[in-house]
Amino acid sequence: MPVNLSIKKVPDHLYERLRERARRNHRSLQGELLAILESALAPQGRSLEDLHRRVQELGLRTGDEATQWLREERDAR
Repeated sequence: MPVNLSIKKVPDHLYERLRERARRNHRSLQGELLAILESALAPQGRSLEDLHRRVQELGLRTGDEATQWLREERDAR
């Protein structure tokens, strides 16, 4: 169930920036604020450790391995 939130004492310069951003994105001020909240609270991407582990699981070449492979291929010609 949606809830109502209220932000008090928003400085004028922030309000003007929000209003301009909403206008550029063809949204109401509330729509723009919701979009900002959704973006800020979206699940984070994978960590570098997760990506490195996945690369190893898939047997993909890393930069150093790819460089070595290219050298070997070049030298074999």
